[in-house]
Amino acid sequence: MDNMTSNQPYLLRAFCDWIVDNGLTPYIVVDADLPGVEVPRQFVKDGQIVLNISPSACVNLNVGLEGVAFQARFSGQPMQVFVPSIAVSAVYARENGAGTVFTRTPEELAEYEKSTHTDAGLPSVQPVKKLESVKLSEKVTTKTVQAGKLTLAEESKASDVKKSVKESDGKSKKPSLKVIK
Repeated sequence: MDNMTSNQPYLLRAFCDWIVDNGLTPYIVVDADLPGVEVPRQFVKDGQIVLNISPSACVNLNVGLEGVAFQARFSGQPMQVFVPSIAVSAVYARENGAGTVFTRTPEELAEYEKSTHTDAGLPSVQPVKKLESVKLSEKVTTKTVQAGKLTLAEESKASDVKKSVKESDGKSKKPSLKVIK
């Protein structure tokens, strides 16, 4: 059983599909400091960024085994976004907080960081692989916002999730997400 791959990319895709199928808006919390994360750095706060990955906010959205890839506009500027699966800390519905928090073991992080660096200790330049994925359904909610732009109410919800993710280091704090099992 030790040779099995991580189930996190599969759960991420399933939660995204479930959230969209219920007419809600999927948000992901991203650890932006991990190697390979390509996000607009001006929106990163405390090493994290919250992204709206609803089909109406993104173009060419792919949630695959390698990660999440899409094109979106941030402050009017188009950008290609790529988030390796291991960098996704949580996925949740904006409207009600239903979702889950993903944990990573130190071994998983060390293996990932080792695989993304050269022997000289510098990040390796690798072409982005084509993602093996299934596109999310085209069901759209009218309560979506453009990726990277959150209202004050949404910002507080995002910070609750960020706080919950940061506190998932073993301390017994009440999570702000509804964890679905």
